[in-house]
Amino acid sequence: MKLTTSLANNLSNPTPSNTTLEGTVVAAYGKRYQVELNPTKQRISCVTRGKKTDLACGDIVTIKLTDKHEGVVETNLPRSTLLYRSNAFKSKMLAANVTQIVIVLATQPSFYEALLNRCLIAAEAANIQALIVLNKCDLVDNNHAKEKLNRYAALGYQVLHLSAKEDVTTLTSYLQHHTSILVGQSGMGKSTIINALLPTEAVRTQEVSTVLDSGKHTTTATHLYHLNSNTRIIDSPGLQEFGLHHLSTSELEHAFIEFRPYLGKCRFNNCKHLQEPDCAVLNAVKLGVISAERLTIYQLLRLEIAK
Repeated sequence: MKLTTSLANNLSNPTPSNTTLEGTVVAAYGKRYQVELNPTKQRISCVTRGKKTDLACGDIVTIKLTDKHEGVVETNLPRSTLLYRSNAFKSKMLAANVTQIVIVLATQPSFYEALLNRCLIAAEAANIQALIVLNKCDLVDNNHAKEKLNRYAALGYQVLHLSAKEDVTTLTSYLQHHTSILVGQSGMGKSTIINALLPTEAVRTQEVSTVLDSGKHTTTATHLYHLNSNTRIIDSPGLQEFGLHHLSTSELEHAFIEFRPYLGKCRFNNCKHLQEPDCAVLNAVKLGVISAERLTIYQLLRLEIAK
């Protein structure tokens, strides 16, 4: 469909008007958002009307201009996916319309396995494909980190060993035709990966504190970048926690992919898989089909979200 002359003019040289323009949220800075207009790729700094701040990087929105480079978001179009975290008090949206979550871990500093599990559970609950990337594999003494990830590979999750400072080409093929979001603790090398994939982008790499065994935050906002015409990647701030209070207990148990063949086969229909007799999940653990570690994680999370 050809654009009308007036609309085409608005897109090539936007000025304040009543014309509604469509675009993608490519950066989220608290209550302010950067929207990339379709199809010109021009970026407009936007706010929302009133106190509405429930937008995420990757959202498709319509805006009206208030100045040549300023606008206000009018509507948020329906999302295909939404990845977010929550505690007992509030929720934090990470990204919308993503097709893949890339969980970035590192051999050093040591990563929190509990955080990895929470990210995987959130991905499963949101029906988003997960890729686990173990970065900094060029460093010595990385066998322990690799061994920890063997159980996730055995579950069917994709696990990629990477040395982002040396070569990221092995990661590139996993990103093609996806809108991916990078998540993980600070210091895992997310910004290094972005710099390697997009060397022209000014993303500061993080300085790792060996004393605290954690990274120093540098990414303070969520940004979407184009790798090519059909591949996009979102960089998010470092995570130290990933609350799952937005999940129901039913969603939680289904998010453990190894539980699924046994759900509905317990003696009791409302089995919590804690200590009930003839629980199919607990029996699978006794047989070694489900790991005791994953069961413990499930039980702790169930108690957490049930409060």
